[in-house]
Amino acid sequence: MGVNNKINVGMVGYKFMGKAHSNAYKQVNMFFDPDAEVVMKAICGRDEQGVKAAAEKFGWEGYETDWRKLVKRDDIDFIDINAPSDAHKEIALAAIAEGKHVFCEKPLALNLSDAREMLAAAEKAGVKHGICFNYRFLPAVQLAKKIVDSGKLGEIHHYRATYLQDWLVDPETPLAWRLKKEIAGSGAHGDINAHSIDLARFLIGEFDRVIGHNRTFVKERPVLESSSGLTGTGSATEKGEVTVDDATAFLADFKNGAMGMFVASRFATGRKNHNTFEIHGSKGTIRWDLENLNELQVYFREDEPELAGFRRVLATEPEHKYAGNWWPTGHIIGYEHGFVHIAYEFVQHLASGSPFAPTFEDGVRCQEVLEAVDLSIERGTWVSVEEV
Repeated sequence: MGVNNKINVGMVGYKFMGKAHSNAYKQVNMFFDPDAEVVMKAICGRDEQGVKAAAEKFGWEGYETDWRKLVKRDDIDFIDINAPSDAHKEIALAAIAEGKHVFCEKPLALNLSDAREMLAAAEKAGVKHGICFNYRFLPAVQLAKKIVDSGKLGEIHHYRATYLQDWLVDPETPLAWRLKKEIAGSGAHGDINAHSIDLARFLIGEFDRVIGHNRTFVKERPVLESSSGLTGTGSATEKGEVTVDDATAFLADFKNGAMGMFVASRFATGRKNHNTFEIHGSKGTIRWDLENLNELQVYFREDEPELAGFRRVLATEPEHKYAGNWWPTGHIIGYEHGFVHIAYEFVQHLASGSPFAPTFEDGVRCQEVLEAVDLSIERGTWVSVEEV
């Protein structure tokens, strides 16, 4: 890495994802050897006191309170967007117009039309773009991809995914921005089903058609002045309408003939961040659970009968992608490391032109499935993804 070879990042957002992304950029330089050093140039947020404190705590050189100023700065090479979903499009288009590369949180936009507009703008301008589907970049998930691509599972029959949380079970949880359609786009569907959809596309391929149903269990919640966060409790006489889904489930057919089953809920009592997938093929099965993210459960029919059964593969060997950059064998990594890995890959993409995915194209493909499910719920029938 050349001493003068640097890539400067400017980031919009400093809460949950802002902390995760900040940590990733710091860790990239320590544990990997990118072809350019990541420089945390400026972080941006509307609350000057809050963003100044975040800049100091997270290790940014400076801060801005107006993203419009940030995207125009000549000392910024790419913009990282992890503000609420309703801000993604406007910030991205402005950054692209300034010739900046863009890295954006999921879902890419409030709706498919906006996502397509963002992709078209990035392609026309020739800037590089990425979307933060971070779970692709955990070693055990990379191993799952390798197994599927090798043909060891044979013909894929089933893909089953669950993403379950319970932070909304209490009806007194305040009306956060994630519960407002005009800001978030959708509820559990766009927030966490988006991850399951992307993992399915990454691991086994494209969706053909879908049919779903959803539910909003608590239709009104307390409105508090501090209700901008993910969780919280308090008393308030004013109630606000919840305009997104609390849970969405859907069935799918894949273009390769596999059947899919997906459940996303923020009302799954006892489940904190239960993200799983299980893939059944003609020759074997693999299963992964985020709450045991270093492990992949593997079963192959070709095993000797007396030794047959699921086995636990701990994906911490140097042979497992990314694992060798961290700790000795058996020393596990955590949730934050997926962000480090995707940040490394995107920086490498900017510095050397190495291949990178997921891009805005993947964000659009995910949005197509999300909206096809919504359309199927509206119609009460199967909907082809190509219809949306």
